Amino acid sequence: MQNVSPILIDSTPEKEEPSYSFLGGVSGFVFYWLAFAVPFMVYGSNTLFFLLYTWPFFLALMPVSVLIGIVFSMLLRGRLIFTLLLTGITVLCLFWLVFSLLTGW
Repeated sequence: MQNVSPILIDSTPEKEEPSYSFLGGVSGFVFYWLAFAVPFMVYGSNTLFFLLYTWPFFLALMPVSVLIGIVFSMLLRGRLIFTLLLTGITVLCLFWLVFSLLTGW
């Protein structure tokens, strides 16, 4: 005789959590390009000559911006307004910080 115990099966399936990281990644990417446009709006076309020599620093900010968006989106559980607000402020400040450090160097 086998030693078998009955298994109770719950009729309610587990609810999957939605993917918040996609929203954060997209918002980080979009705010990266918006932050990239800010020096052009402030300083005009002369910014292009500056970015010609310093583009690796600004290119390195792209994955950082996407990760910042993902982190805020995961921490805030997909609250759209707060995610966009915090991601935008952080990415713009980070981009402006790098730009300011390089122009003052």
